[in-house]
Amino acid sequence: MKPVWKGAISLGLVSIPIILYPAIRREELRFRLLRASDLSPVNYKRVAEADGKEVPWSEIVKGYEYEKGRFVVLKEEDFKRVDVEATETVDILNFVELAGVDPLLFYKPYFMEVGKGGDKAYALLREALAKSGKIGIAKVVIKVRQHLAAIKAQQNGLMLELMHFPDEILKLSEFKIPVVRNVSKAELGMAGQLIEGMSCAWKPELYRDNHEEALHKLVEKKMAGGGRLPHAPKRSRPPSKVIDLVAVLQESLKQSKAGAARGRKPGPKHRAQAA
Repeated sequence: MKPVWKGAISLGLVSIPIILYPAIRREELRFRLLRASDLSPVNYKRVAEADGKEVPWSEIVKGYEYEKGRFVVLKEEDFKRVDVEATETVDILNFVELAGVDPLLFYKPYFMEVGKGGDKAYALLREALAKSGKIGIAKVVIKVRQHLAAIKAQQNGLMLELMHFPDEILKLSEFKIPVVRNVSKAELGMAGQLIEGMSCAWKPELYRDNHEEALHKLVEKKMAGGGRLPHAPKRSRPPSKVIDLVAVLQESLKQSKAGAARGRKPGPKHRAQAA
C-alpha cells in the first residue's frame, strides 16, 4: 500500500518522523454507462449551458456563484495566494480528553508508521496518550489543504484521524426533535429490558456489507453464464399509523427472549434430560 504523506509529528521541541497510510479500504464495484445496442462506453462532454458547445480544458476557469447567474472568477494565482504552507509536520496544538470531543467531528483515520530513528519518541508518545486517556489535537497540510486532526493511541501504534472543523457540524437545534414528557417508568423499563436482551460483546466479524457482497456474487454469476438469478426483494413499507408503543415493546421483548433461548446452548441439566 502506498503512503499518502510523509513528515513528522511536531511536539514542542520533539520531532517524530512518521509515514501516513490509509486505515480503511472501501472497494465498491464501479459501473460504466454503455449504449444498450452494442455496449459501447458512453463518455461525458464539457458543454456550455449558453450555446451547447463543447468547451476545451484550456478555456475553462473556476468561478464562485454569489448570486443566481453571477460569478466571480478565481485564477490559479488567486488560489496560490491563500494556500497554507505545507510544512510536512503534524503540529500538535494541545491535548484534550477523548471523551469530551463530539464523535461527529472524526471522519477519516490513517495509520501512523514510525519513520527512521523515531522509535523511542513514537513509543513514548503512544504510551503517554494511552495512560492519560487524551488525544493530541493538531493541524496538518496534506497536498494543499489544511486539516484539523487528532492523534490517538491505537493498540501498539498511533492513529491520525482527520476531523471536521467544529463550525462544519450542523447544530441539533436545526432539526425537529420530539418533546415527550409522558414516558412512564413501565415503558422505560421495557425499553431497558429490550436493550439488555439484545446486548452482546462487540464482534466486528458479524457486520458485513450485504449489498456489496450480493452485488459481487451477481456479477460473478453473470460472468459465468447467468443461470437462475435471484429475484429482487420486496420493499417493506414503514407503518403509517400511530403505533401502540407499549404493545410493540412487549412483542419485541417476547421475540428477543425467544431468540436468546434458541441461541442458548443447553446446560448439563438439559443435556441429561435429553439423554
